Parts: sequence; structure tokens; C-alpha cells
Amino acid sequence: MKELIKIQAELKAPKNQFNSFGKYKYRSCEDILEAVKPLLLKYECTLTLHDEVKEVGGLVFIEATASIQKELEGRAVTAQAGIDPNRKGMDLGQCFGSSSSYARKYALNGLFLIDDSALDPDASNDHSPKAPVKTQPTEEQFAYLVRYLNGNEAQRKQALEAVAKYNFTKDQKEILDGLI
Repeated sequence: MKELIKIQAELKAPKNQFNSFGKYKYRSCEDILEAVKPLLLKYECTLTLHDEVKEVGGLVFIEATASIQKELEGRAVTAQAGIDPNRKGMDLGQCFGSSSSYARKYALNGLFLIDDSALDPDASNDHSPKAPVKTQPTEEQFAYLVRYLNGNEAQRKQALEAVAKYNFTKDQKEILDGLI
């Protein structure tokens, strides 16, 4: 996805926040989103964030997925953050919100190749991105896909490559079966 490469190269999300307790600078999820919005507009891409609460071996955590899309192409990266419902000074909603923000930040870091240096207190944690996940196309993306499948040879080839990147609904699969 050419646009993602350009956004990764152009994105500047400095660490403008300061933690006075730990005496370090950091960037928040919101800082990354504010920095990337003009680039999304420039390259006509859509960014979505999705959270899912999961439990493995009694550990409850948030898995956040950051997905970027343009027409038929898209990429996604996930990151996780544990939830401590007994965290001092926070109610349950705040614990979930804090974990969501943290997981989203690291999903965005993975997607946009934001490198946290060794001076970052989180740099020693494992927030490596997972392989891209298949997403369900939006109505607009599915319409492009159908149009490209009915298009010229180059468009059809591009659409056939894109089919492998998506999970489709039953209705969408039936439409595609008639075109492929």
C-alpha cells in the first residue's frame, strides 16, 4: 500500500507530554491521531480503531486493532494491554479506558512505524505488531471490488489480489462467486 509507506515516512509524532512522576516525555494515542489526520486526508485514506476485550488464562486484556484503508487495499496491526481492575485510584471504567488507550497507542506505533527509543519507559515491553489481519470491507470498498472485477484486465487482477485480504459476509461471497 503506497499511501501507508508515504504516511510512515512523513508522520511526525513527537513526545510532547511529560510524566512528572516518572520524569519522562511520552506521546499519547491522541497525539498520534492528531499528527496522522492531515496525512490521512492528504492521501485519502481511512483509519479505524477497534477494541476487543479478551481473556486468556484468567488474564483480561484489551486487544486494539488499528486499520488503514484506501479503496481496495488495507493493512491492520494489533496490540494488547492488560486490565487491572484493582488498580489503585481508578474505577473499573477508567481501568478499561486506560488499557484501551495504551493498546491503541501501540497498535498505531506498529502501523505507522513509530519507533520508541530506549529512553522510553515502555521500550522494554513487547509491543511488536502481529501479522496483518483480514478485515471486512466497507460498503464502499466492496463496491470498488465489484467494479474492478467487472473492469479491464489490470483492474480485475488488482481486485483478485484484494479478495484474499478480506473477510466477506455470506451475501458478499455469493456476489463474488458470480464474478470470479
